[in-house]
Amino acid sequence: METVRVLQLGTEDFSRLLEISKCADWYYEPDFSSLPERDFEVVILDREINSDEFDYLIRFMKAYCLFITEKVLLKKGGRTQQLFVRKMGKRISSEELRILLKEELPDYFPNSYGEKYSPENISVAQGFKGRVSWKGLESADLEGDYGSGLNQIVFWRNNIPIAKDQSIDFWLEYEKDDTVEISLELSMLQFAIGTDPQFTNVWNFSEKELNDIVYITNRSGKTGYLFASLKAKGEGYLSVIALHDRYSRRGKGIFLPGGKRSVTSKREEIFYYFDPGNLKPPLNVYFSGYKTQEGFEGYYMMRKMGHPFLLIAEARLEGGSLYMGSEEYENTLEGILREHMEKLGFQNSDVILSGISMGTFGALYYGCRIRPNTILVGKPLASIGDMADNERLKSPDGSHSWLDVLHKEYGRLDKEAVRQMNNRFWDMFDRTDWSGTRFAAAYMIEDELDGNAYENLQFHLKDAGAKIYGKGLHGRHNDNTPGIVKWFVSQYREIIENDFDRTGKKTGKRKR
Repeated sequence: METVRVLQLGTEDFSRLLEISKCADWYYEPDFSSLPERDFEVVILDREINSDEFDYLIRFMKAYCLFITEKVLLKKGGRTQQLFVRKMGKRISSEELRILLKEELPDYFPNSYGEKYSPENISVAQGFKGRVSWKGLESADLEGDYGSGLNQIVFWRNNIPIAKDQSIDFWLEYEKDDTVEISLELSMLQFAIGTDPQFTNVWNFSEKELNDIVYITNRSGKTGYLFASLKAKGEGYLSVIALHDRYSRRGKGIFLPGGKRSVTSKREEIFYYFDPGNLKPPLNVYFSGYKTQEGFEGYYMMRKMGHPFLLIAEARLEGGSLYMGSEEYENTLEGILREHMEKLGFQNSDVILSGISMGTFGALYYGCRIRPNTILVGKPLASIGDMADNERLKSPDGSHSWLDVLHKEYGRLDKEAVRQMNNRFWDMFDRTDWSGTRFAAAYMIEDELDGNAYENLQFHLKDAGAKIYGKGLHGRHNDNTPGIVKWFVSQYREIIENDFDRTGKKTGKRKR
């Protein structure tokens, strides 16, 4: 159980009155005398706050982790009310407070973790006699007769450790015929010195339950290891795409408290996290880069900007699928961006889209739909078809999965698929009205993934009325990430200061 730092401001110390979870590192401040400059995972207000306390709490707490008791007044325009709005606070009753302190504090653990089993770790049960094929990192596909009862059809190697009292979420990506029924079985294995391993708990989740995230909690009192298998019955096609496991906050948020997800009809996920910041333009949108550990990227970098920000992440294929997908997937993601613009009352010219590496394609691709104030990118990627075509020779270490992205989108790997993938972006890019948009890019001069991205952006923008500038650093794609990030952050701050902070709004008056 991870330690959760809890700050309470009020006239009575709740830790002396109520039962507190053992995970709590408790700080009680009746008069706010002295506090360390470190984040608190949970803040509880049992009184109003002053300006000094407001300034401290704005800096050292996350959104969605503020709880205010019923006796605290939220005076319009007051510091307590401002903090409540900017940190997405929650009013809490006496009974809700008791439950929070006793049972729910562990859900606010400071770190996050998520991963998925690779298709290469799937084993097919020996009794299955049908057809089996693997499609790279996309899926393991089965077709045949699975029997009249729910029988193990596949299982995943490499068991998952689960600590005492820990909860873990599971999400299964799959496709199947209606003639096939499935269930997910999770078994906990535990070891004791001098004895054989024992299965101590078994959880079975029906197909209906798998329509949402399912989670299990280790109540055994000691560490265990989870073994996962998929059962099926009936006859037909079954595609096992991915099994994801993530440290669970039991409904408090995905990855971060307040983190959300949207899911398409094909069970593909989009993750997003919104922080209102100071509620003033710009809305800073950051697309996470390629990462096999699932979760958001850039949280602290964006929070330090002080303005509203929106983190976007995905977990398809290995490390991500560049935020491309079906019409439903892309419309859903665009809808997330527009929803938060509308929530803030912002126009397109009040938005900065940004990302590094894989995240740059998300910023550029959805920039064609949003047409923001600025698209700010580090190590830009644009011609994804060329990246896939060059993967065998220019990226022989197999550190990325662009061939899988190409096959996922077009079902083949030939030159025509490469051309279509490239044109999918550039045709849309060339149809976009870029007048008034700024492009800023830090790029690697010897980038082996898309070494011509910056030059291509310049070429396609030469008569578009947009401003583009950049900085080139020598090396391959990952040779100088610190240098890229340093320039990226400095440009972010300069753009915000020049375009927004000096006037409180964008200097232009463009509406879309």
